[in-house]
Amino acid sequence: MNTAPGWKLLAGLYPFGAGAAAVNLFFASLVFSWVGWRVLTPYESIAGGLVLGIPATWFFAAHIIRLMTSAEKSQ
Repeated sequence: MNTAPGWKLLAGLYPFGAGAAAVNLFFASLVFSWVGWRVLTPYESIAGGLVLGIPATWFFAAHIIRLMTSAEKSQ
């Protein structure tokens, strides 16, 4: 059973994973500003999202592959 996602699936999901990671990183910096940390700029959040989006996209794509394999087995 191969659960590694293909490049096409990863390429299709990466913009969404990177965008979600950037937004979450920015909002997390806003929350942590309540305890004295600095707020990230939007550019820093985007750069962090581009980096954090890679593993997030891979894990989500692997989850999609596992769901597809499970659905094929149940037919």
